Amino acid sequence: MSAVQSAFDRDTAVRRLAPAPAAPAAAVPAPAPGLAPAPAAAPAAPAPARPEGAGEDGVATLTAAEGALFEAEVSPEWSTGRGPHGGYLAAMILRALVETVGDPTRAPRSLTIHYARAPRPGPVSIATTVERAGRSLSTVSARMEQEGRLMALALSAFSVPWEAPELAEAPALPRVAGPDDARETSAQLLRVAPRFTRHLVLQPRIGAAPFQGSEAPMEVGAWLGTAEPRAIDALSLAFFSDALFSPPYIRLTTPAFTPTIDLTIHFRAHLPRAEVGDPRELCFARFRSTLVHEGFFEEDGTIWAPDGTLLAQSRQLAIVMPIKPRPGEEARGH
Repeated sequence: MSAVQSAFDRDTAVRRLAPAPAAPAAAVPAPAPGLAPAPAAAPAAPAPARPEGAGEDGVATLTAAEGALFEAEVSPEWSTGRGPHGGYLAAMILRALVETVGDPTRAPRSLTIHYARAPRPGPVSIATTVERAGRSLSTVSARMEQEGRLMALALSAFSVPWEAPELAEAPALPRVAGPDDARETSAQLLRVAPRFTRHLVLQPRIGAAPFQGSEAPMEVGAWLGTAEPRAIDALSLAFFSDALFSPPYIRLTTPAFTPTIDLTIHFRAHLPRAEVGDPRELCFARFRSTLVHEGFFEEDGTIWAPDGTLLAQSRQLAIVMPIKPRPGEEARGH
């Protein structure tokens, strides 16, 4: 990354405040009826030697800290119109999780976030907990709060590579036109897109126009990148996993918001891409939906590098919330 910090890195930055509060000591159980109180515990005998950093079962555990507390600032620059962009918040939470793990050999493999509320622009706290750290895989949770109220809950997995046969039946990069020569979003698209898209390079290739009541498949696809060039990594993929308009918009005839209930991202490649490509490169993202029922719909996403490498897969559950115009006003969507 260049010496000048990008807006994406600046606005997803987290600051460690302190380790997470330690768990309270286990209470001494009261004696069962009819039994004498247990005698005071004698000094523990030396435990059998085991590898440094290993737990009772011989599995490595973190001993320095069980988690951490971070502060961050939600910027209004990443708004969708109804609240901050879900992928933007996912990148912020993932950054806190990465710093908590603190081991570059353990890459993010899975991230699931449940969005409870949309935070307002301003400070938030992110408390992380290492639920378990084995020899190869760490399970870490995070809780984002604003003014003491829950905003989002996350659970993630970090792991070293495992030795196994390489098998692949993953979908191939769609046959679409490559990225434009100019690494930019068209001015026409930016005029109608929500605010967060100012920080994106967005070049659509698949999908009908939104809110036209089309009978086309509920599918969208585009070349994506951050407006300021930076290597494609897990943080940017978390952002891109929610970056396009929701596929059901193609079938709708009136504007709507589609807030995310939960989002899961699986990171499927060695990252960051700076080691194998140009920080200016774009990735291609495709998202599909198949059912809107009782207001809820699923959205399945796949993201590829230009050379066809599968970078990430995602799935989210979201709600269609029609925008009701005020009396005398015409509804406008994004």
